Amino acid sequence: MRPRTLLLTIDAFNTIFHPRRPIPEQYISAFNSFKLQQSPELTPSILQPAFKSAYKAQSRRRPNYGRADAIRGQYGGPRQWWEELIRTTFQQVLADKSTKLPDELIQGLLDRFASSQGYALYNDAGELFHRLRQIKTTGQKLGVFERIVVGVLSNSDDRVSAVLQSLGLSVGKGRADQEIESLKLPGFEDPSSISTEEYGERVDDIDLVITSYQAGEEKPSPVIFDVAERQAKRLVGAGEEDGDWVRVHVGDDYDKDYRAAVDAGWKGVYVPRDEGGGKEGVVIRSLVDLIPILEGMN
Repeated sequence: MRPRTLLLTIDAFNTIFHPRRPIPEQYISAFNSFKLQQSPELTPSILQPAFKSAYKAQSRRRPNYGRADAIRGQYGGPRQWWEELIRTTFQQVLADKSTKLPDELIQGLLDRFASSQGYALYNDAGELFHRLRQIKTTGQKLGVFERIVVGVLSNSDDRVSAVLQSLGLSVGKGRADQEIESLKLPGFEDPSSISTEEYGERVDDIDLVITSYQAGEEKPSPVIFDVAERQAKRLVGAGEEDGDWVRVHVGDDYDKDYRAAVDAGWKGVYVPRDEGGGKEGVVIRSLVDLIPILEGMN
């Protein structure tokens, strides 16, 4: 019988981890630490709409963290993207428009949201990764699956790997390989620390991380799912004859995660974090509930 491999990918933001405190609160806390004069005092209700407005405008102006321009050497990638967003957000709400934001404030926010200082792991995510690691380490089967490849599939920049590691998860070196330029993009992650080669006997909580910035397309595009599958097969050295693969993606966004996975020919699982659900398809309330679903697949 041909061996069966499970490729399980999971969304990152609001599926695996969430902001430790609301993002506007963290921005304001960082701002206040520099003792900058501001009247009236900044509050989340003031900063939140400014952040949303700046984020939408920046996403329209520089889609996918400015990737297209970064490849041409005309833009600094996500670091510049976020710096511009932070400055625009504060510029909208500061009473004195001439106030110059310290570079240290910008860098501090970039660092904060690349670590556990800015984000926290969902409890059920920690339990899921613990269970999957047990299975992978001991060589157990998960239902019909003899091999498991676990990935993160995220519409984000390349800080997501640092966030996951900061939250206590071990992250392998598999990344996107959509084009050779994707490994030379300006970003936060050191290119020498990542690889598209096989990973051998190493056991990680997460074997590969595929971000939209590195893959070249955001969910719901099927391209990012194709990149994840190709990279997973490369990591384990799988050829066309190397058994059957079942591909499952889990996330909190019904359209960009669940529907996108199904439309790409994968199995989708929806885990609503901030809404009540009421959607068609496979819906779970906790990531731990994913285990019996995977065990029941054939």
